Amino acid sequence: MAQPVILVAEDEPIVAHDLCDTVEEAGFTVEGPFDDASSALLAFERNKPDLAILDINLHGGTAYSLAERMMAEDVPVIFHSGQVTSEEVHALYPKASTLSKPCPPALILETVQQALDAS
Repeated sequence: MAQPVILVAEDEPIVAHDLCDTVEEAGFTVEGPFDDASSALLAFERNKPDLAILDINLHGGTAYSLAERMMAEDVPVIFHSGQVTSEEVHALYPKASTLSKPCPPALILETVQQALDAS
């Protein structure tokens, strides 16, 4: 059985590398990382992932429109941000999960599994 595909959008190279490594080492397939919302959207349209982990701020823009598009197609979204609080995100996107940077790998994987199980 194919492993779930996780799309990663993160514009900080070290964070993106660590996040992708964490997800891949747990046996998931990673699409990305993408450092801007438009590249991530193109990838999403080519191959709908099972879940997305999105940094909110991507090279001067935000991932909100990308998240809305994904959630409209029932793709679970986890916002991974160091600048926006969980309360702010949940006010806009009650179904999205949030992780604050820096985040331990175990919590990332737990949140990914919970979001996949709930979808």
